Amino acid sequence: MLMIDWRDAIFYLFTTAALIQLFYYGWFFSRLAFYRKKEKVSQRQHPVSVVICARDEDENLARNLPGVLVQQYPSSKEVIVVNDNSVDDSKFILQELKRTFKNLHIVELTQEAKLISGKKYPLSIGIREANYEILLLTDADCVPSSEHWLEKMQDAYTEETEIVLGYGGYHRRKGLLNKLIRFETFHTALQYLSYALAGIPYMGVGRNLSYRKDLFLRNKGFSSINHIPSGDDDLFIN
Repeated sequence: MLMIDWRDAIFYLFTTAALIQLFYYGWFFSRLAFYRKKEKVSQRQHPVSVVICARDEDENLARNLPGVLVQQYPSSKEVIVVNDNSVDDSKFILQELKRTFKNLHIVELTQEAKLISGKKYPLSIGIREANYEILLLTDADCVPSSEHWLEKMQDAYTEETEIVLGYGGYHRRKGLLNKLIRFETFHTALQYLSYALAGIPYMGVGRNLSYRKDLFLRNKGFSSINHIPSGDDDLFIN
């Protein structure tokens, strides 16, 4: 009779589980590790509308918005900031920036949207105000990693592309908490970007996300998820 010690059984069980996990990581994540951008036949630049929603973000707007406004981009671009019922100095900061940057468009919201939680309502307003088909979303507390951020995100589009997913990392600071946040952010991006390359897109991050306005309108915006507090990025992509 074949006798198997319980310790051997546990060892084989954990070994099998580890191999399955390694296969899973290798199968999906290797797509991102070995990803190489395909050469585009045409380098035509599309006009882009950058949309930002802000509520009581006066300090972030003053610090970060200029980095969006000075993006180097050969085609037309506009930056739409939806000032969502702010009670701080956001309005005055935006008006001051408008004097220098003529491509800044300000949308002032003075009423709350009933039964629509989160930033889906102001974001919907900003998207409907956009003049261009390609939308690029980010947040007021984010700053582009370079002056070519807009160009690099747009460059991923082909005639068939409807959504472009981006990565939004955190600033490196001292402390364990910052390390944990940066690791979690990286690991999350590793998953959703790898799944997207596998043809199973399930989420993006609203601080660096692009899609076509026509896609948004065809899906009736966020109407199917208006009752959910969040979801303007992950649930919409899903």
